[in-house]
Amino acid sequence: MWKELALLIGCAFLPPIIYAVWIRNTEKIHREAWRPIIVCFLWGATIAIIASLILEVLLSMSVAITFTEASLLSFVVVVFIAPFAEELTKPLALRLRSVRRELDELEDGLIYGAVAGLGFSATENLFYGWDFLSEGILFFLVLIAIRSFGACLLHAAATAFTGYGYGRAIIQRTSMIRVIPYFFVAMVMHASYNFLVSLPQYGLYLGFIAAMVLVVVSIRWVRKKIRLLDGQ
Repeated sequence: MWKELALLIGCAFLPPIIYAVWIRNTEKIHREAWRPIIVCFLWGATIAIIASLILEVLLSMSVAITFTEASLLSFVVVVFIAPFAEELTKPLALRLRSVRRELDELEDGLIYGAVAGLGFSATENLFYGWDFLSEGILFFLVLIAIRSFGACLLHAAATAFTGYGYGRAIIQRTSMIRVIPYFFVAMVMHASYNFLVSLPQYGLYLGFIAAMVLVVVSIRWVRKKIRLLDGQ
């Protein structure tokens, strides 16, 4: 039991931590201090998870009256409610004082947003991984590996967009209303990924491939944007 628990925690948290270091080190000039990086990761792994779960439950209860069919309700929750709740709570890490005072370059928002998303994905991996373990070690390793690539980097890329919007608004001292377009992009990315990986039957394979392409393109854009802004 203890070995399985150690395996679960290690597989859930190690890939997101490695990705967080990778994203942070994309910046070559004036790299971010470790303390706000850790704060963002922990925010995503704890407060954002709890807040998004509460929000998802409340919103699901609200729409359950309209969508009485279980399959349709599940679709609405996965494709609309979950992306909205999660992309709303994860980037709030950038509003924390210890993080906000470090926002002095436009690429900083991308980095902190991505790290908050990775913290969220770590705890999410823990929840899903617990269910995977009940199906056997091989099943667990295959599915946790898929999640460690697809879902982890999706969370990083999507929240990086909103983080970029937050960073711009804070640095340029403009209205937070200007964050909304970036939040919308993040939500659409997340919703698209969830939709693609939930396609039934034969669409599952094509959807999975399309979802992985979305993840690769998105995370490459984030790192390219960080490098571009870092060189200015």
